[in-house]
Parts: sequence; C-alpha cells; structure tokens
Amino acid sequence: MEDKSYERAKKRVRELRGFYEHLGVYLIINLMLFAINAVTSPGVWWFYWVSLFWGVGLLFHALGAFLGGRFLGPEWEEQKVREYVEKERKRRG
Repeated sequence: MEDKSYERAKKRVRELRGFYEHLGVYLIINLMLFAINAVTSPGVWWFYWVSLFWGVGLLFHALGAFLGGRFLGPEWEEQKVREYVEKERKRRG
C-alpha cells in the first residue's frame, strides 16, 4: 500500500514538473517571438497567434497536471465506485 502511494506521488510530481518546464519554455519562446516580431514587422503582429494556440495546449497541460486523474480519470472512477458501493451497502442495511 505504501509503495503504491509513493509511486502515485512520484508520478504526480513528474506531471507537475513537466507542466512547469512547459510553462518556462512557453514564456521564453514567446518573449523571443515578440522581440523578433517587433523588430522585423512591427506593423503586423503575428506572434500572438503562436501564443494563443500554444497557450491553449498549455492550458490542457495544466488541467492534466493539476486535475489529473481527479477529473474523469482512474482515480475519479475509483472514488465513484467506492461511493456507489457505500450507497448500496447503506441501502441494504
């Protein structure tokens, strides 16, 4: 039981680290794209399209990292099964 908890915690930390690394890369690259855009074509702002679409991907990564299995994942399913089993036990007496 203890090993399983440790492995879940380790997996969760890896997911969070992956998200924070992704966020860092997103910020650095988008700052560079902003600078390139400002220097090469200041009248046509294209960098925000990259930021927008990449940002949507980053949002999904954040949802996966912070909500993970708690929203319609294996942990959520397991919790729901336990709830229904408990309801059934109470109903039967």
